[in-house]
Amino acid sequence: MTPAIQTRDLRKTYDGKVEAVRGLSLEIASGECFGLLGPNGAGKTTTIEILEGLLQPTSGEVRVLGHTWQENPRELREWLGISLQETRLSEKLTVRETIELFASFYSRPRSSHEVLEQLQLEEKADSWVGKLSGGQRQRLAVATALVANPKLLFLDEPTTGLDPQSRRQLWDIIRNFQRNGGTVLLTTHYMDEAERLCDRLAIIDHGQIIAEGTPADLIDRLGGHHVVEFSIAGNSNGASAGAWRALPGVESVRDEDGLISLNVREPHRTIPALLGAVEEQGSQLLHLTTRQASLEDVFVRLTGRHLRED
Repeated sequence: MTPAIQTRDLRKTYDGKVEAVRGLSLEIASGECFGLLGPNGAGKTTTIEILEGLLQPTSGEVRVLGHTWQENPRELREWLGISLQETRLSEKLTVRETIELFASFYSRPRSSHEVLEQLQLEEKADSWVGKLSGGQRQRLAVATALVANPKLLFLDEPTTGLDPQSRRQLWDIIRNFQRNGGTVLLTTHYMDEAERLCDRLAIIDHGQIIAEGTPADLIDRLGGHHVVEFSIAGNSNGASAGAWRALPGVESVRDEDGLISLNVREPHRTIPALLGAVEEQGSQLLHLTTRQASLEDVFVRLTGRHLRED
């Protein structure tokens, strides 16, 4: 089956100096929900705008649904649904008029009634866009993408501003679109969202892919399925990262302003040894928790930053 998206050695340089994308190669299968994650300035927005046909790459190959933007721009625009991070819509149109306006751009759109129902906007159909809440505007932005009846859906942080219930409803909409054969390219700042929705994902930093795989694979590659977090008082400077790394079962160590995180495979071995080491140093344990390793841990270990950090 033809991949939904293929890039080969994709590069984008601004003013001949700033390399926003540096040799990115990517393949997304048809019917897949693929996540593109990266800190601000990593190059993911530039990458997505090239895939959407909004930017020309400096070099490299891009194929979307088996076509290039140079050969079949009109067909590709018919097949794509795009929901931007900030979609500016006319505040003097109603919700229904907005969806019908976007439907008029396509040769085979879905009915506005069907999309209103799916996004649970029927009660707001005759309301001015300017009167909608932030969450309702976000759902309307997704509705304008779905009314195209697309084969490939680009969603840039689609659940920003949504309450927890609306967020999960949108997750169901994305899953339903995928079950019907659609492909989704998703960016998000919510790591739990990426972990739940994405079949595979890529982490981008400095214009390059630094990790790619399923969420479970990436977490496994972190070197530990569990995280032990703790902080100590007293002789808190007595132990270096090397001392914590020497504890049984520890795969890696991270210290963030005194909160030490250990990636471990066998917490039942690590924790007793940790308590013994703290006592031996004459320190006092202030905080201790254990949890499952997550994509956030993978992200921080690879980039040195949390996803929301500039």
